[in-house]
Amino acid sequence: MNLAALDAGAQPARLESIMKTRTGKKLDLNQLAKRIVDEATGAIEKAVDSPKTLAGRAGGKKGGRARAASLTAEQRVEIATVAAQARWKKT
Repeated sequence: MNLAALDAGAQPARLESIMKTRTGKKLDLNQLAKRIVDEATGAIEKAVDSPKTLAGRAGGKKGGRARAASLTAEQRVEIATVAAQARWKKT
């Protein structure tokens, strides 16, 4: 039986070298306090979406369904063929 590992002079496992602490931005308490006060008093205004953003979102929400409804059977076959060829080309 090896009791050398249990000896009082044996070095304990050092996890500090394995598990490093995370580094990141230090929290600036003054900036945090100002942000809290600004939010509480309503000094910070919410960002307003631009008309282009709203139009893009509206188009995106209905895009796939509207596109599928407007395609003919031949167009769907052509799109599927191109997609299948692209998938098989990768392998």
